Amino acid sequence: MQFDDDVKACAALLHRADPDRFMAAMAAPVAARAVLFPIYALNVEVARAPWVTQEPMIAEMRLQWWRDALQEISEGPSVRRHEVVTPLSRVLSPHLAAMLDEYVAVRRWDIYRDPFEDDAHFDAYINHSAGTLMVVSAQALGPADEDVVRDFGYAMGVANWFRAIPDLEARGRIPLLDGTPEGVQRLAEKAVERLNRARSNRRSVSGKASAALHAGWQTELVLKQVIKRPERVAAGSLGPGEIRRRLSLMTQAATGRW
Repeated sequence: MQFDDDVKACAALLHRADPDRFMAAMAAPVAARAVLFPIYALNVEVARAPWVTQEPMIAEMRLQWWRDALQEISEGPSVRRHEVVTPLSRVLSPHLAAMLDEYVAVRRWDIYRDPFEDDAHFDAYINHSAGTLMVVSAQALGPADEDVVRDFGYAMGVANWFRAIPDLEARGRIPLLDGTPEGVQRLAEKAVERLNRARSNRRSVSGKASAALHAGWQTELVLKQVIKRPERVAAGSLGPGEIRRRLSLMTQAATGRW
């Protein structure tokens, strides 16, 4: 896989819009970066689609554009020319492209202001957004057990969700079913359980695929911060300091232990 202009454009987009995933991708082997950059660039484009307009119909159309592109990748033989779609078509199997369609579909929740219906609805959102993105990223690199990676993705998704809550609330969304300190702690504890379950089965994820899990290098710290002091969620003060942030990623990349 070569770093052509499209892959470089994906990397530049990621560097601007999602510096954490950019750092995680840069910590991966060079060959893996050319796979991860287009997938993570898709995530940037899909994640921001509901927020660039106040018109729900336009946001729906933006997400549908990506679903149509993924369908082209899945079904072939021709795929539209686009700086993200084109390199994405080179790294996704039809099966993984179909999985990403589920990921785009679930992001429709972001368009509207309706709260989650129940715990199952929230879990489905995290599983099919963060979880599916993690599965696709890992399996595009090498063999990886879907259930194990999805557990890890769920934990990472909840940790990132906690960090996004102040912004979501500022935009008029209702991000949690139970925003009390006790409810927030319970959700963090549930995510830690899935993180630990994934780690207990880490042998089911190949060394090549594990490079995708670098993206969750801050997950455990954030979840433990929430359990200890749930008020940090509303305060927007989650995550490590800059030095610890960089050192922890370097350690994970060097050891391969996620």
